[in-house]
Amino acid sequence: MSDPSALVESALERVLARPVRIRGRVALGGGDISQVERLDTTAGPFVLKSDRHNVPGLFSAEAESLGALARSGTSLRIPAVVACRDADPSFLVLEDLGHGRPRPDDDERFGRGLAELHRAGADRFGFVRDTFCGTTSQPNPWTPRWIDFYGQARLSHQLEIASQGGRLSFGDRERIERLIDGLQAWLTEPAEGPALIHGDLWSGNRHVAADGSAAAIDPAAYHAHREAELGMMTLFGGFSSRVFAAYDEAFPLEKDWRDRNPLYQLYHLLNHLNLFGRGYHGQVMAVVRRYVG
Repeated sequence: MSDPSALVESALERVLARPVRIRGRVALGGGDISQVERLDTTAGPFVLKSDRHNVPGLFSAEAESLGALARSGTSLRIPAVVACRDADPSFLVLEDLGHGRPRPDDDERFGRGLAELHRAGADRFGFVRDTFCGTTSQPNPWTPRWIDFYGQARLSHQLEIASQGGRLSFGDRERIERLIDGLQAWLTEPAEGPALIHGDLWSGNRHVAADGSAAAIDPAAYHAHREAELGMMTLFGGFSSRVFAAYDEAFPLEKDWRDRNPLYQLYHLLNHLNLFGRGYHGQVMAVVRRYVG
C-alpha cells in the first residue's frame, strides 16, 4: 500500500478551500481491515483510514453508511466524512471525535441512542447501495419482506462464498440451505417495519468521544429487522445488560427476541468463517444444528 499523504492533503485542500499540510500521524487501533491514523494537520486533527486490501468501493460504502446514520436523528455521535477516495491508493478522512473518559451513564446513553437510530425507518429492506461487512461484499437489494432479504442477501450470500472457498462440506451446505428454506418457521416480519441499523455493531465500533458523547463508528448500514443488530452485539459481548435495558425502555423489543438471536448471529459467524477461516466452522454449525436436526 503506497503512502497517500499528498493525495490526502490535496483532498483536504479541495474540501476546506485552503492549503493543508500533514505535520504528524499517530497509529490508532483499526482492526484487520484498515490502517487507521490520527493526522495532525495545519487545518486541525483528522482520522485517516487507508485500505489494507485494496477493495474497490470499500470507503465510499462506509461513507454512505456514516451519512445515513448521521441523518437518522440519533443522539449517538457519528463522525462526519471529510474526504473519500476509492481509487488506489484509497482512503477515507473523517472528523476526529477524540477519545473521552467513560461516564457512569454511558451504557444508558448508548442504548437510548441506538433505539433512536432504529426508529429511522424505510418502506423496504435494503440500502441505497451495496456495502461491506469487513471486506465481504454485503448486497442490499430493496426487498419488501424481511425473511426474503435475510435469507437471500445475507445467509445465502455468505453460504455461497463459504462453499466456493471450500470452508463447508456438501453436508454442511445442505443443512444450511434447509435452515434458510425454513426461516419463516422462526423469524418474524417486524411490526414496526424496516429499521436503520449500524450493521456491524461489536464493542470495538462503540466509542466515547472527547466530549463524553456516546458514539458509533465503522458502520455497514442497511434497513433491517432491528433484531438483526442484536446478533452482532451479543456474539462477542462488550455490551452490558444496562445497554439492552435502556434500549428496551426506549423502544421495547419482543419478549422472545433471544429465541431468534442465534439466527442473527449466524450471519456474522459465516462472515467470520469467510474472513478468518475454519476456526469459526464449529460455531456456525452449532447454530445450524440448533434449528435443523
